[in-house]
Amino acid sequence: MNIKINQQLKGIDEIRGTAVIIDVFRAFSVESYLFGNNISTLYAVGDKDLAYNYRRSHPGALLIGEREGAMLPGFDFGNSPSQVEDKDFSGKTAIHTTSAGTQGISGAVNAAEILGASLVNAAATAKYILNSGTDDVTIVCMGLGAKVPTEEDTLCGEYIRAMLLGRAETDSFCRLLPERIERLKKTDGAKFFDPRNAGVFPRRDFYLSTEIDRFGFAITAKPCGDGFYLMNRVDM
Repeated sequence: MNIKINQQLKGIDEIRGTAVIIDVFRAFSVESYLFGNNISTLYAVGDKDLAYNYRRSHPGALLIGEREGAMLPGFDFGNSPSQVEDKDFSGKTAIHTTSAGTQGISGAVNAAEILGASLVNAAATAKYILNSGTDDVTIVCMGLGAKVPTEEDTLCGEYIRAMLLGRAETDSFCRLLPERIERLKKTDGAKFFDPRNAGVFPRRDFYLSTEIDRFGFAITAKPCGDGFYLMNRVDM
């Protein structure tokens, strides 16, 4: 299996085979909690105006997402797992748009298949890929605003790569995983521990986003026209 780890939107142009779009803080952590809480239909879009337009024609739809971390005006939820972790989304349709993760989904036009992943569903994502029989995997770490590399996304990408390479690689990597998660509190995750950021980056989001392999499902993205991608839960 050929596995590449690329960074941000520039890495999307080099996609071959299966694309794994990584966004730990917080897009695909949020989507994992939504699926864990029984969301019926979930669309990802890159352009926030698509979300607003969809709501006009579908008043019952929920809008979830952010720009620069903050919840968009008129949205029901921000891009925050702590806002959705205790909600029941049965029967609900939601549109999700973010600064990084959903930009990666909408940009992966050359991929044979697209997956959205974070630390909370990394093992299930790796299992899905192994079961698919693909020969080429491009892991794209979206980083901050799809512009700056971040430790958490690179960590997740390396974890998935280790699992794809086999047990020995995985065991070696996992020995360092707790230490690297702890280090995030002082690096790219430090924003969650700054009281000045509590309204946009609540501390609980850090812990919910770094709960390794909490969910046993992968998330696939299927283009369905007009900039919309239908996100699907695939239990592993």
